[in-house]
Amino acid sequence: MQRSLLLFALGAACAASASAEDTTKLAKPGEVQTATYALDTEIKLTTDQRNRGISDSLNKPGVQVSLQFAHESGVIGLVQLSSVSKKSYTGADGVNLLLGAGYRFGDPDAWHFGVGLATEFFPGAKFSAPHGIDLEAGVPTDFRTTRYDTSYAVLEIGWGALEGRALNVISRTYRGADTGGVCGQILAVSEDPTKAIECYARGDHDSRGSWLFDLGYKLPLGAATTLNLHAGLQKIRHFKEADFSDYAIGVTHTRWGFQWTAEWLTTRTKAREIFLVQDGDRLRAQDNNRLVLSVARKF
Repeated sequence: MQRSLLLFALGAACAASASAEDTTKLAKPGEVQTATYALDTEIKLTTDQRNRGISDSLNKPGVQVSLQFAHESGVIGLVQLSSVSKKSYTGADGVNLLLGAGYRFGDPDAWHFGVGLATEFFPGAKFSAPHGIDLEAGVPTDFRTTRYDTSYAVLEIGWGALEGRALNVISRTYRGADTGGVCGQILAVSEDPTKAIECYARGDHDSRGSWLFDLGYKLPLGAATTLNLHAGLQKIRHFKEADFSDYAIGVTHTRWGFQWTAEWLTTRTKAREIFLVQDGDRLRAQDNNRLVLSVARKF
């Protein structure tokens, strides 16, 4: 599950980085060290493609393909392609492309750190929404187009299996969160326009400078089984309505070369209107609690 974009090239490549370091350490004095990096390809199938507890696939199955690189120097990178709903991301080609690069250092079993940059693209995805409202006439105004593409700066601090990460949004918006994307969405799906009017009253803003935080812990339950714990917090600048937290608990078991995961995800949102998507003649929620199953294979 793509629960957190923070996994882009720091958390997702941690194991690969450790593998590259361990391989070179095994070489004895005088021997040629041929393996100075690790390159892994992973294919994952999931019953629901989730990001920070929110469904990117509109509660439907998804697929994700990742190429992870880690050099013994600490340089890491990721290219990741994930399926997304064309209804959730208006006009999208049905995919999300994530590119990340960074540097990781420290002891994987003790204190370790990482810094990096990442950008996610939603090819073809964009929407038009009102960035203002005429209170006297009661009609929306200033329609503009916004894209979902987002860039992040990332900091990671960890101790052993405990991982803490923070992302800062350095692009103009976080996944389309601007006045049109937030206030306009509330106005479009709410019967009572009060919340939308309050949102518009704060003026026209983007969400650059937003913060996303994650804390994760992995506890071995045996040679092939791991307990996964996660907590996340999202603080969207200028739009308190879009703030939310997410939590997850799951188990991953390795068998026949595959990683099988069952995970329960729950999300606490402030304005659920933001996470509703028009699907035919009804609205579907992206932030509902859900048991998500996935299977992954690395090559």
